[in-house]
Amino acid sequence: MNINIKKCTLEDLRKLQEISYETFNETFKHQNSPENMNAYLERAFNLKQLERELSNISSLFFFVYFNNEVAGYLKVNTNDAQSEKMGDESLEIERIYIWSKFQKHGLGKYLLNKAMEIAMKDNKRKIWLGVWEKNENAIAFYKKMGFVQTGAHSFYMGDEEQIDFIMIKTLKF
Repeated sequence: MNINIKKCTLEDLRKLQEISYETFNETFKHQNSPENMNAYLERAFNLKQLERELSNISSLFFFVYFNNEVAGYLKVNTNDAQSEKMGDESLEIERIYIWSKFQKHGLGKYLLNKAMEIAMKDNKRKIWLGVWEKNENAIAFYKKMGFVQTGAHSFYMGDEEQIDFIMIKTLKF
């Protein structure tokens, strides 16, 4: 089992779009209408939007490779790139997705550890994320990794308002 991580650049834009579409669709298509899924996918993962995100110095993307195949990705945000005002001492995990065929190999934990490594290197006190209230597997994973639910915010899937739990982990140096 060979696991590697690579920071994404603008040269990875099309691959990032592909994995973003496919992993998000794979994860949530069974619980949302096709219309709302398509509206969200087109808004969130069109090439111009992803190019803007990749070009933002306060956002970082990473691919995780399993036996030399792209298996998933991570997006972290700091400063004004965070989707909620959490302050300069926080790092947001905005996206962490693993293709289903690569799940159960510890890749989510590997990416989470990468996010914590970045946060600690940048002297962040907290790491946080939003997770859909109906994504029970992810919520259980984050709790196991030391995250605590501290609030909630709205997330729009197309025209449907959904609730994301905000979960935070305080880092110890």
